[in-house]
Amino acid sequence: MTSLFGVALLYLTEHPGKSASSYGNCGQIQPVYKLVKDVPGSVDKNGICHCVVYLPSNLVPLKQLEQLLSTAQELMGKHEQELSRVSEYAHATEDQDNQVLEMNHALKFRNPTVLAASYESPAFNLLRLELEGAQELAAQLKAKGRVSAAGDLLYQLQSQVANASLTLKLLADSDQRSFHALRQEVDVLESRLSECEREKEKEEASRNSSPLLPPGSCAHGGLQKVSRPLVVQLNWRGFSYKAGAWGRDSATNSSSSLYWVAPLRIDGRYFDYYRLHKSYDDLVLLKNYEQWKMGYGDGSGNTVYKNFMYFNYYGTGEMAKVDLSSNSLVLRRPLPGATYNNRFSYAGVSWKDLDFAGDEKGLWVLYATEESKGNLVVSLLNPNTLEVEETWRTSQYKPALSGAFMACGVLYALRSLSTRQEEIFYAFDTTTGQEHHLSILLDKMLETLQSINYCPSDHKLYVYNDGYLVNYDLSFQTLKSRLPKPLVKRSSEAKAPPNAVKLNKSHRP
Repeated sequence: MTSLFGVALLYLTEHPGKSASSYGNCGQIQPVYKLVKDVPGSVDKNGICHCVVYLPSNLVPLKQLEQLLSTAQELMGKHEQELSRVSEYAHATEDQDNQVLEMNHALKFRNPTVLAASYESPAFNLLRLELEGAQELAAQLKAKGRVSAAGDLLYQLQSQVANASLTLKLLADSDQRSFHALRQEVDVLESRLSECEREKEKEEASRNSSPLLPPGSCAHGGLQKVSRPLVVQLNWRGFSYKAGAWGRDSATNSSSSLYWVAPLRIDGRYFDYYRLHKSYDDLVLLKNYEQWKMGYGDGSGNTVYKNFMYFNYYGTGEMAKVDLSSNSLVLRRPLPGATYNNRFSYAGVSWKDLDFAGDEKGLWVLYATEESKGNLVVSLLNPNTLEVEETWRTSQYKPALSGAFMACGVLYALRSLSTRQEEIFYAFDTTTGQEHHLSILLDKMLETLQSINYCPSDHKLYVYNDGYLVNYDLSFQTLKSRLPKPLVKRSSEAKAPPNAVKLNKSHRP
């Protein structure tokens, strides 16, 4: 007969009619009397019980087995306690993680060592040591044990302790990864903050070293940079009117604070209505305005100079002049050699054959001719008579440009880099007849700049960008840092070309 854990126990059965005390010859097995039951046997004539049992060869003493079972139960209880503590530590770690994230979100601690201290709690190390001790104890019991069932129990216990250790390691690794990721974010934010601080310092230093230019002044070395766009509002006719122009009076030291807005019809060509606002506040609030019907404008190349609006007369190569005080057409004059009807317009902007511009030097018109093979031509106009006073040819093909403007007698040309950025890449100085390459970036809200007007009174660009009214602040170089040297020397373009001669009223190009 084999009992639990493969151990066979020998015991006595009471003979009918006799008490247990009468079996004096069986005293050597009396200690196990209460542990055995119903083993078949026989009683001889002397009253001695005889039975036969078969015991395995790896017999373990009962006391050792009891001790092993007791130790195993104690270890199981300890293991359950450790698992409970793991859960508690996990909740505590999660709370610490949330606290660290909140601290980082509030930006109260900019030193990463403060964040690291939150994760250096001794809880992980203590729990790790306790689980390692449990693993060692299980290994020792496994080495001492010789019973198969107890061995199965120890195998299960050892596996559970190993799983608990792995869970703890994964939890610690996860927290470390979270901490490192958080630390990287903090480093990136600190780097950006430092960069912003440096840019702010540079901007303040630039402002202190380069005082603001007075209105109409050209005491500078050329354009240096353009500010980010300021979107004023959508044009008063709505989003469908994507083409048009707007701005202020571009005459030097103009006392007028008049703002004008001239959207074209939906076809992007016909200029029929415009509005005048007496102040910037009136423009923003769409109040106190005068609305006039034009009815004969062509394209978005118009500008305002000394309270007169200049534009391309519809369907012709003529220049037109309207008095804004009465909305009356006072002058029409053809521009010699200029192409029209969308022959050489800007890239992405149709019907802009004649592009008028005003600056500190006077009134200008930008256009192309068949003789120039589509390259941009610059002419200085007499604002009273619209006669051409002087003309320059450039090396830039007009349909490859996205726009141009004049500032202090220098032509600045733009090209599109993407749907959100332009580059002022070319300058032509009419004073010296020399051209230069630049790289000044200009951000834009939408893809196409339909018109660009410069105002000397505030050194701003007024841009009509796909129906939106946008302006930019211009910054100029000091006289110590002028424009770069000419890119190349040209016999007929870099220097004043043969037709770039000053003309009197009786001489035209």
